[in-house]
Amino acid sequence: MAEIKGTRPSPGSSAREQTPDRGAIADWFARAHPVPRQAMSEWANHGIALLPLGERFDAIRVPGRLVHAAVGTTRAEVVEQALADWLHGPVICDTRTGSGCYYALVAPDAAWEGPGDRLRTGTYLAVPRIGKQVSPVTYWAVPPQRRGQLCDPAHLHALLATAETLKAIDP
Repeated sequence: MAEIKGTRPSPGSSAREQTPDRGAIADWFARAHPVPRQAMSEWANHGIALLPLGERFDAIRVPGRLVHAAVGTTRAEVVEQALADWLHGPVICDTRTGSGCYYALVAPDAAWEGPGDRLRTGTYLAVPRIGKQVSPVTYWAVPPQRRGQLCDPAHLHALLATAETLKAIDP
């Protein structure tokens, strides 16, 4: 995946409003770590940082097969665009297993009753560096566009419900 790119500014808006501030976004994520400088160092040296869940954000882990069924394809660019359109928040993809897993980042107090595992306090998540992709294994399927931006679990639930509906229609 390429570097995060902002959308083209529309008339009457400034480019600053449209282009993600990678430094502010990285700082926000790094502050999830007990030692934020360590997170920055991990990104610089390895392209990912292990960040604790539960304070700034949680993650909902969804098997790739469910996401692909809901979107109707396994084509990465189509899946990524659909996730961006539905969730309006950051999603990490980890391809180390089968069809991979997607991690939708959500607020720690957000309700979740859908398919997929809610990962909370006591769990660390490999979070890719903000900006240029380094790892083909763990990457931003939907990069964050601003600090503090998270997915709405209701939107994720609605997207995954389409997979269940499609499965019932076309077994």
